[in-house]
Amino acid sequence: MLAWPFQSGGYDLNLFTSPPDSNFLCSVCHGVLKRPMRLPCSHIFCKKCILRWLARQKTCPCCRKEVKRKKMVHVNKLRKTIGHLEVKCKNAEAGCLVTCPLAHRKGHQNSCPFELMACPNAGCMVQIPRGALAEHLQHCQHGTQQRCALGCGATLDPTEHVTHNCHCELREAWGQRQDRSQTLVLCLLQHVRKVHHTTSLICRQLAQLGNFLENDALLLSAQQEDAEATPEGSIGAEVWGVQDQSTL
Repeated sequence: MLAWPFQSGGYDLNLFTSPPDSNFLCSVCHGVLKRPMRLPCSHIFCKKCILRWLARQKTCPCCRKEVKRKKMVHVNKLRKTIGHLEVKCKNAEAGCLVTCPLAHRKGHQNSCPFELMACPNAGCMVQIPRGALAEHLQHCQHGTQQRCALGCGATLDPTEHVTHNCHCELREAWGQRQDRSQTLVLCLLQHVRKVHHTTSLICRQLAQLGNFLENDALLLSAQQEDAEATPEGSIGAEVWGVQDQSTL
């Protein structure tokens, strides 16, 4: 089987402290299996390698049997086994002597003192090993502003480093925050008073409206009672009496 002509999908053999078992190798890229996938015919390949292969041919690279993607499965147990293999740091040629399981390689890389880091200062194109970056920043000509090395968070010009006092800076910042907090509290109290005043006014108006409605209901009820207490015959007699008096 010829090696895949594109970028390898597996791990480089030189990465491992000792030669890996041949069962851990991909037949396409000849590297150690990365994210291994098993085909229905039981052959195992790197996921990237087999997907690239199937994009051109629909058969297994080893036995040439037809392959359906839906029937391919991840081999997680084999992936975990490969993850326990001991590997060298990617910066071994730069001087790093650390070895660790493959699964922990990225974690070490994030703290490796030999890992190349770009200088954070704008305009500086230098890449420095992580272990020497702090010293580089102290002398970098592009470092017009730098954060306080003591950790107070202040951004300082080179001339400000001499007179910078973290205690005074933090005390001043704390005082400013206290002033802003007091101002916010006073504003909040004013709003609360306004809301309380408005609420009290609404309550008084509602009470007045309730009294008015109650008095109106009593007056209406009294009129209805007077109307019900006066007989219809007496009303007619009163009307006739008025008419007789007018005739006389």
